Amino acid sequence: MTKSSSQVITCKAIVCWEKGEAMKVEEIQVDPPKSHEIRLKMLCSSVCHTDILSTHGFPTPVFPRVMGHEGVGVVEDIGEEVHGLKQGDIVMPTYVAECQTCENCTSGQTNLCLKYPLLLESQQLDGNSRMSINGQSLYHAFASATWSEYTVINVNYVVKVDPCTPLSHASFLSCGYSTGFGAAWKAAKVKEGSSVAVFGLGTVGLAAVEGARIQGASKIIGIDKNPRRKETGQVFGMTDFINPYDSDKSISELVRELTDGKGVDYSFECTGVVPLLNEAIESTKLGKGTTILIGVGNNSSLQINLLPLLCGRNIEGCVFGGLKTSDLPVLFEKCRNKEIHLDELLTHEVKLEDINKAFELLKEPDCVKVLVKI
Repeated sequence: MTKSSSQVITCKAIVCWEKGEAMKVEEIQVDPPKSHEIRLKMLCSSVCHTDILSTHGFPTPVFPRVMGHEGVGVVEDIGEEVHGLKQGDIVMPTYVAECQTCENCTSGQTNLCLKYPLLLESQQLDGNSRMSINGQSLYHAFASATWSEYTVINVNYVVKVDPCTPLSHASFLSCGYSTGFGAAWKAAKVKEGSSVAVFGLGTVGLAAVEGARIQGASKIIGIDKNPRRKETGQVFGMTDFINPYDSDKSISELVRELTDGKGVDYSFECTGVVPLLNEAIESTKLGKGTTILIGVGNNSSLQINLLPLLCGRNIEGCVFGGLKTSDLPVLFEKCRNKEIHLDELLTHEVKLEDINKAFELLKEPDCVKVLVKI
């Protein structure tokens, strides 16, 4: 097994210098990996709505930061204590990890590991960065920093990918699609014959629709203000579509009309739009409905109407759809067997240096997912 190179690499990366500023292509320095790390040559990445929030300081306002958290790359260098990977392996970052021994990992109740936690401070486990520019340290977005020609990641935060998997598919599975699919599969545990409402039919919402379909839901209501998402949602398994602009009624009223006045068993809030969370809660069944909170908006706090919760409805948040890294091979298999619709997500491609154009493309009504070629 070939071990790590000791050389610092100079490469291009997308850097956000200050909160709310446009991103810039910079030449940065990437250190060699430490003992439990790998250095990746990134092959492609993709754009998630969370990346937009990241330019505004989500989840923590630390700058300058190298952007990007979805992607797929090839192992270039490996640390001395890395086992099970070799140079040339294809891997994708996950930003969640799994030790399989801590209280959380063995509980069966969460995918958030205590030994390898979410690295929200955008640094490596030792609290330091592996990226810099002219001697100035750079933060790694979600400890991944995939919008860079090279990046360094702790080996516990990557998953090996079948080399037959298309790169775009692997990139989408790195966060967005997996989050939505996992929310239906692992977080909500949607039951066969149940009813579902999905708020927002972007990548995460479409994946939640597909996850609910594969779980056996009989009614899947998609909600989106973009009428073009009706046809796309049907491809993923949506049975009914609500465009809130087409009615003066509230969304929860429209959902109840489609469910004989009862509401749905599960709702998935994928937009991060604050008022929609209450609509999602009130769209579920009295006494037992469950709402899964996935979307993240610009607000760090939410005002929730208490009465629907006092009447027995439930709300649950999830990260990465509740998936553990050990769950991902199931998605890889579904990808190989063409059981899931990943090709339909890709609508645009841009080069690394055109990343600001990618943010503009996301505003277009026909755009679902933008792939960044590195």
